[in-house]
Amino acid sequence: MAFHRLDENDMRALESIVSPERISAGESNLHLHSMDQTHHKGYLPEAVLWPGSTDEVSAILRLANQRRIPVTPWGAGTSLEGNCCPVAGGIVLDFQEMSRILAIRAEDFQVDVEPGVTYKDMNRTLARSGLFFPPDPGANATIGGMIANNASGIRTIKYGATRDNVLRLTAVLADGRIIRAGSRSPKSSSGYDLARLIIGSEGTLAVVTEATLRLRGIPEGFSAAVATFDSVRRAAEAVYGIMAYGLTPSALEILDDRALRYINREREDPLPEKTTLLIEFTGNNEAGLAEDLGRAREVCEENGCESFRQGVGRDERNRLWETRHRFGECFIRSHPGLDVLIMDAAVPLSRFPDLVERAVDIADEHGLESCVSAHAGDGNLHLNVAGDMSDPAFFHSLTRAYDEIVTFAVSLGGTATGEHGIGIGKRKFMQLEHGEGMEVMRGIKRHLDPNGILNPGKVLPEEVEGSGDIP
Repeated sequence: MAFHRLDENDMRALESIVSPERISAGESNLHLHSMDQTHHKGYLPEAVLWPGSTDEVSAILRLANQRRIPVTPWGAGTSLEGNCCPVAGGIVLDFQEMSRILAIRAEDFQVDVEPGVTYKDMNRTLARSGLFFPPDPGANATIGGMIANNASGIRTIKYGATRDNVLRLTAVLADGRIIRAGSRSPKSSSGYDLARLIIGSEGTLAVVTEATLRLRGIPEGFSAAVATFDSVRRAAEAVYGIMAYGLTPSALEILDDRALRYINREREDPLPEKTTLLIEFTGNNEAGLAEDLGRAREVCEENGCESFRQGVGRDERNRLWETRHRFGECFIRSHPGLDVLIMDAAVPLSRFPDLVERAVDIADEHGLESCVSAHAGDGNLHLNVAGDMSDPAFFHSLTRAYDEIVTFAVSLGGTATGEHGIGIGKRKFMQLEHGEGMEVMRGIKRHLDPNGILNPGKVLPEEVEGSGDIP
């Protein structure tokens, strides 16, 4: 699809919408908005705009649609599949100026926010009211970015992903029309669920400018434990056993022995370099928490755990989860000058042990350095691989391994991506996973964005030819 490059008239028109100080074509700003936190190559936009309201976003998109100028929304740039890379140039919309908490309705367990609000900052504010927004992607992502990618994280097992915790959206369509999808009611059977369609569409169908989020009360108590195993499969089987028992943990995370080696390089108090299962239950009843943890221990021991350490104190528990969150950064720092890929296939929980075991075997068969960090409670595997993407031999091995792992996951009834989205890197798997459903998706895209200006080159394989379907 041919797009129009910004000219002086376009820049003047944009400056009349957002004011000159909130638009930049400076080299540093263009580079800062050219790529996310992955190996995908950078693509320079032609201008960066910082809108301050829904009306400004509407006016920008109306102009861009008329002129066929591509527009890419930008949150914090923490995505992991090139989701926010402006592959066709054009305009990047940075929502830093739209970062307000508009209303906290503690009595309804809801908050209204703009898309530039960051997850961690928002939860610090909500904590004063005894509330929190459960999806936890690890990075201090913006709410707009979390909505775009349907982010989830360690608490998905208990609270669901972002899609399950958004009640209402204000969004701007490609032609500038402003729509409101969903409602503040906890339930509704009214019409098509446009909000859930937009969530996870990576900014390819509409640009979200406001959201009403579902909140939860901060639990008063928790119980945590660390179990070690001699293999990733045994740990994964323990996860299935815990869930099959009917327990409701708030987190079940696996780090294999290789991952622990990287983590220990940056810890003053090293952890045993064994495949480790992190378990947590939350609630307000101490006796119930202790009982749940006791049952979890029984399951782990039935599946051959080598050690089970419970009664983890709050400070140590916080350090453990901080370690889990920072693993990705630790892995990157351990491979200076190399590219890092984090695969995130997911499968039904009963097949998770098969996926974990086979993924590790495939990586080893292709000579790849890899390690496992998994949101095991919801069947979401992260296989982390490091290497030089410019090396043809490594790139070939990685591509083959990646294809085999995703194909295996889909054959088990799973998905190419549990939480990172499609972006650039996973478009080639869309037909495999969705089959005839792809034509329905293309029809929706054509109807809502006939000129293809919204985040082109993402999700649907045919949007921008040659934009790089790489793993």
